[in-house]
Amino acid sequence: MRSCLRQFALLFVAAFAVTAYARAEGSSLFEVEFSNPGLIPAQWTLEFHPDGTGHFRTERGSAEGQPGIEARDVDRDIQLSAEFAAHVFEIAEKKKLFKAGCESHLKVAFQGKKKFTYTGPAGQGTCEFNYAKDPEIQALGDSLVSVATTLIEGARLQALLLHDRLGLDRETQVLVESAADGRAQQIGSIRDILERLAEDPAVLERVKRRARILLTKADAGA
Repeated sequence: MRSCLRQFALLFVAAFAVTAYARAEGSSLFEVEFSNPGLIPAQWTLEFHPDGTGHFRTERGSAEGQPGIEARDVDRDIQLSAEFAAHVFEIAEKKKLFKAGCESHLKVAFQGKKKFTYTGPAGQGTCEFNYAKDPEIQALGDSLVSVATTLIEGARLQALLLHDRLGLDRETQVLVESAADGRAQQIGSIRDILERLAEDPAVLERVKRRARILLTKADAGA
């Protein structure tokens, strides 16, 4: 009897530990805020948890746009790959939650202000930079900008599908090229619009073909 009770107690403790760990992981949040008044959108915020679930929102700003259809501001839930999210949180912990500061203060061209914020069981930390002194943090900033590029492109594709289907020809070509050279990452985050394009009989065949190419990249975790 005592043996059974002891085993039950051990199982209960183990289950409690797993639940507590899962809750702690779920409460962790990484956020990057970007601003550059010369771009459209001028500001965006990307936040997500270790499982890749998160939210993305943009603010257009006052820069003059190009002629043609322009996407509305984005404000939606997103899903990034768990592998990508885990990599981001790994760097955050490796860099002591960015508490040491990030800015290099080098005289380089303005690339947009990035602000990293980590919140979780390990603590809280934040830093801002145009160009980071740490190569890993700079590379992380570049990757996150590439993810935002994908999400913004997804919104443009949505707008073009509704209002200018011929404009999808150029936009999908740009996205294919950006996905190939890394300027657009986490293609799976816009899977919904790509699947619509791949199956829509009203769009050009080459647009459908490019959408299928991008979906293949999404399946590969790109």
